[in-house]
Amino acid sequence: MPPNNLLPSLLEEAIRSRAHLFDSRRETAFRLFNGFYEGYPSLVLDVYGRTLVIHDYAKEPDRGSISEVAEYVRTALNWLRAGIVKTRSAKSQDEKRGQLLFGDKPDAKVKEHGVWYATHLTMNRDASFYLDTRNLRKWLIENMRDRSVLNTFAYTGSLGVASRAGCASRVTQQDLNRRFLNLAKTSYTLNGFPIHKQDFIAQDFFSAIGRFKRTGEMFDCVILDPPFFSITSKGKVDQVNESARLINKARPLINDGGWLIAINNALYVSGREYIQTLEELCEDGYLKIRELIPVPEDFIGYNVIGKPVADPHPFNHSTKIAVLDVRRK
Repeated sequence: MPPNNLLPSLLEEAIRSRAHLFDSRRETAFRLFNGFYEGYPSLVLDVYGRTLVIHDYAKEPDRGSISEVAEYVRTALNWLRAGIVKTRSAKSQDEKRGQLLFGDKPDAKVKEHGVWYATHLTMNRDASFYLDTRNLRKWLIENMRDRSVLNTFAYTGSLGVASRAGCASRVTQQDLNRRFLNLAKTSYTLNGFPIHKQDFIAQDFFSAIGRFKRTGEMFDCVILDPPFFSITSKGKVDQVNESARLINKARPLINDGGWLIAINNALYVSGREYIQTLEELCEDGYLKIRELIPVPEDFIGYNVIGKPVADPHPFNHSTKIAVLDVRRK
């Protein structure tokens, strides 16, 4: 761990390198500092609108040091009006989900590529809106016109919201947690999109997929963005050992000429390993890798010092995003 006296210079460089991301209305979201790559592994800073979110990964958290970081950033970015710290090694869930450091009320929405997304920055250990998939949301806005979309493991539905903003004919959002899907509905309201309750499915992935297969429902695009690892009574998700299994579960639901968007965020799975998995799935000729979508540079860092746990090449980050063409018999 580098000494604390190096942190101000690291933060100064990070802020300077991201100045082009500071929109005049202070409505957007971006990663301000990625300590894993930029020289201070226990600290990550994100900005959501006018709210600073501090992710403290230190094994022995020091609230005094975090307060100093917050004050430094507040001085540099005097338009910030709220700050939250999420303490990953804390014992209480409230501290892990985030506690207010300054200000009265965190931002409840951000705008990206002209689209509003509802946020609830202390609802979960993360901030309810993933910054590493910004380029994918842009791709969906540009490519989903008149297509039917199934967004599995939707969480708060941002990928489905982007698809809807891209004039998809229909977007179905599936997640086990109804509370997360309710935030997706708020995003719809922010953008004036109609809400059809049947398109928000609070159900286990395996059960939902099985129901679609039984009813013969098909989609032009299926987005597969599962968590790193989870187990329910209906099945197991294991992004390290069984990513191919999930893809094979979803691919029968995709129309001929459609797309499957496969995301693997496992730190310990290298880019080469994941590409090999995808290439093996493509050997039967019914899947083909169309393109890889990179993670935004600000999310990784502009002055990269640290090295990833596993080499992500040909991807640029451990969040590995691939678009696959689907062909049917």
